[in-house]
Amino acid sequence: MTMTPPLDARLHVVSLGHFHPRGIIDNEFLESLDIGADAKWIAERVGIRSRRTVLPLDYIRTTKNCDLRAADEAAEFTNAETGAEAARMAMARVGLRPEDVGMIISGGCSPRYSTPAEACTIAAELGIECPAFDVSSACSTFVAQIHMLKNMRPEALPEYILLVTAENTTRKVDYGDRKTAVLWGDGSTAAIVSTRIPGRLSVIKTSLQSDPSGWDKVTIPTGGFFKQDGPAVQSFAIRKSVLVIDELCSRSDERIELAGFVGHQANLLMLKAVCRKAGIPERHHLFNVDRYGNCGASGALSVLSELWGDLPVGLICVALVGSGLTWGGMLFDAGPPPSP
Repeated sequence: MTMTPPLDARLHVVSLGHFHPRGIIDNEFLESLDIGADAKWIAERVGIRSRRTVLPLDYIRTTKNCDLRAADEAAEFTNAETGAEAARMAMARVGLRPEDVGMIISGGCSPRYSTPAEACTIAAELGIECPAFDVSSACSTFVAQIHMLKNMRPEALPEYILLVTAENTTRKVDYGDRKTAVLWGDGSTAAIVSTRIPGRLSVIKTSLQSDPSGWDKVTIPTGGFFKQDGPAVQSFAIRKSVLVIDELCSRSDERIELAGFVGHQANLLMLKAVCRKAGIPERHHLFNVDRYGNCGASGALSVLSELWGDLPVGLICVALVGSGLTWGGMLFDAGPPPSP
């Protein structure tokens, strides 16, 4: 049985934007690094064909990114620059000017600086003067930001809020380690949200939970490389994603009929397992991890941003998982695109 929940949204996504750097790490490039990962093995293991990176390919080929300080110097873009590019797309899509933005919140897996807040560096790049701060929860960052805003008093918030996730985590990848080298790609996303102005996506329901006892399962130590307990994390991600879908889309014995589902873009095999277990038809599964790799907190949002003009009309569920360990999700009501 299907049902439609009451549409009592108090928070709206007015616009989305995304940016992926031009450098492409395909499976053949990774195979050429001679790290025991051939193109067929990668496709079968994670279902990813290519990824984007801010690092020059020659730099990766010659150094395998063995010195993280050199990676920061070699990178073709900073987080502030890629975050600002995504923000400019989001603002341009709805005709907003920088001075229309009343607050900037950033977050993600690999900020460039411990201090200041990355939101301040992005605000400076955009030439915006407004309150700017970070709310981060690794790959679950976007749901943490939305969950926080949805539970605040609407009248206390500015008309337009800019949420940015600038993810250039290939700077933190050891390209001598095939288990992590095959996963990560770079991408940044931005969302314009408002409690006053209706948008394409209305936030109907959110969920956010953590199990801090697993904090050490996925880490990027200060000055260190990305590390994770792969099998444990994959099992956790599948289990919690299905739990989030059930929580957001079920009421008593009834199940909401979804127009689309977007999961954490970690790897395609994990996402397909989630869809099987949650009973989500293939036609409703929206993803781009096969083309961009794991873009951390930006992955799921970039799927929606790429489809912004062609989003399926109806209810869209987003389920995210991240280090911490943290999981959560959002149920959106997607309206039709505005008339030209």
